Amino acid sequence: MATVRNESVTRMAMLLCFGTGFLSLAVHWQVSDLMKSPTNQEPDGIYVARVTDTIAKPKSFIPEEKHKANLYRPIQSQLAKASATQKPYSVLASADQTHVVVDLSDRRVYVQRQNQVIASYPTGIGKKGWETPTGSFQIENMRRNPVWRHPITNKVFPAGVNSPLGDRWIGFWSDGHNKIGFHGTPDDNLVGSPVSHGCLRMRTPDVRLLYQQVRVGTTVEVRQ
Repeated sequence: MATVRNESVTRMAMLLCFGTGFLSLAVHWQVSDLMKSPTNQEPDGIYVARVTDTIAKPKSFIPEEKHKANLYRPIQSQLAKASATQKPYSVLASADQTHVVVDLSDRRVYVQRQNQVIASYPTGIGKKGWETPTGSFQIENMRRNPVWRHPITNKVFPAGVNSPLGDRWIGFWSDGHNKIGFHGTPDDNLVGSPVSHGCLRMRTPDVRLLYQQVRVGTTVEVRQ
């Protein structure tokens, strides 16, 4: 009985050893086939790059960021050319850009720059017998805190808060004796009325702004 039992155990051990060896060999063959495969194929046939894979980029390959840059480069070039050729717009007064129009009928001063009205101010005009001359003129002189001489009495009025000319003078016409221009006034109630000796009286804040918007040489057109 002991001999039969020992033989059975021996056979079982041998079968187990053969089975284990065969299984190891099968696993080895499968691993070898996978290692020899040129690509890693998923069941649906789509190539999936592994960490150890090296993907050769075709010569026509362009990264997305660089591709976008190439698309926008023509626009950027056009903008650069436009910026290079565009002249900067200056807020300073320019004789060839600024044009002043005085409309005696509505008693207003219009400042135009590049054919656009940028400011409008009320103004007093010359009274009867001392009408403001019409025509096209140019600003000849500009003064801060001007001194005024009365055209009839020749009395001289010094600069100051009570000066009939205020603190700004912008002259554009003269007959060699009398002078006409834009100026301030200590009495704002006279603005808009025909009370001057031909000059254009303006409120102090307005004439100060006009003084900054024009310069010597700026055209002044006075219309009826």
